[in-house]
Amino acid sequence: MQRFKDILCVVEAGKAGKHIMERAVTLAEENQASLTVVDVVDRVTAGIGMPEGGPISADLQAALVSDRVEGLETLVDPYRARIEIQTRVLVGVSFLEIIREVLRNGHDLVIKSPEYRDWLDRLFGSEDMHLLRKCPCPVWLIKPGKQKSYRRILAAVDVGDSYPVEELASRRALRRQILEMASSLALSDFAELHIVHAWELITESAIYNAFTYTTEEKHAANVEQARQHYATSLDELMREVTGDLGHDALDYIKPQTHLVKGSANKEIPALAKQIEADLIVMGTVARTGVPGFIMGNTAETILNQINCSVLAVKPPGFITPVTLAD
Repeated sequence: MQRFKDILCVVEAGKAGKHIMERAVTLAEENQASLTVVDVVDRVTAGIGMPEGGPISADLQAALVSDRVEGLETLVDPYRARIEIQTRVLVGVSFLEIIREVLRNGHDLVIKSPEYRDWLDRLFGSEDMHLLRKCPCPVWLIKPGKQKSYRRILAAVDVGDSYPVEELASRRALRRQILEMASSLALSDFAELHIVHAWELITESAIYNAFTYTTEEKHAANVEQARQHYATSLDELMREVTGDLGHDALDYIKPQTHLVKGSANKEIPALAKQIEADLIVMGTVARTGVPGFIMGNTAETILNQINCSVLAVKPPGFITPVTLAD
């Protein structure tokens, strides 16, 4: 079962942070983990007639930080009787300072609310997307809601094996991590666990068929062969997870598997809506060891369509493009 040791909770001044604090404190208690709660304030820039770093801008910055410190302590104080909590206010661009906090102190999970912008037609704004792309540890963006626990959790995994050898091991580790986290949360919340893999074939392309002259019978056989292959791979993954969690835990949450034919960027959001998922656990990148490379198109497309909480996981070996020296 996935265990967290050092959780970073990000709150935003003026926003209702009780649901985030409750989730972060409970998770820290269950994992016997350290908990740090931070707020991020914008850096004051010099205006007309105001020298950069001068006494006026410095005083304004200090006043802003002091106000956020006071608000942060008011939010956190009711929970100090349950667990020891560290607090601090960071100054700068939000996603950059959160990632630098992770790099400095080795946090292994970031929890925050999605940034709310009423003019956006999607749940996650640009700051959230930067964090999802570049944060080296898992990022859990929790959509505010009335329920204290989740009812349905959807784990999106890729059980395909047609990747370069150097990438395949990373993808296998990533899907194991996704299922371990999703299973752990399902057990904690007494939630239904749904597991989905979406697949499609190049042989269904009209261009491919025009060049290969594939008959309908041959095409149908190819489709069924592929379906059976992915079904076997998904069954093998479930057996691996059973070995990690134990039969009793898996029998308790009774995971439901969904082998969906079609593109992942279409079928996964559709399934999330169909089952009314409260949380999607998914990977956001596949390749590792390449600093600065961006989130895969499939993950980005999915994130722009969903309207529920998301726990985004990076593969082992992921290198963030953000550095402390920036």
